[in-house]
Amino acid sequence: QVQLDESGGGLVQAGESLRLSCAASGRTFRGVAMGWFRQAPGKEREFAAAISGSGAITYYADSVKGRFTISRDNAKNTVYLQMNSLKPEDTALYYCNADGVMSGGTYYPTSRYWGQGTQVTVSS
Repeated sequence: QVQLDESGGGLVQAGESLRLSCAASGRTFRGVAMGWFRQAPGKEREFAAAISGSGAITYYADSVKGRFTISRDNAKNTVYLQMNSLKPEDTALYYCNADGVMSGGTYYPTSRYWGQGTQVTVSS
């Protein structure tokens, strides 16, 4: 059974940092693109960041560019999202997705591989 398990969320104050992890099990995702999405209450899920299979190419939404960094450790089958200078508007449930398509500066997720999400809450 393939699973994506996100962790690292929590409650922080504005300006602080968090590091999210997405650990995959059941198959290797080495060589496939992976992405992070987020969904705030009452809003649609939105793209945040993506990374190519090798890690050489990364994409970011304008809202997080310069503050968030996506990375991966293929040996650990894990993708990370380092979030710095957090803002209250970053409050959301953060999900990872695997095996999507990176194109034109964004990431098109596959419906097959989603995690359950990890909550990030940023207080002002």
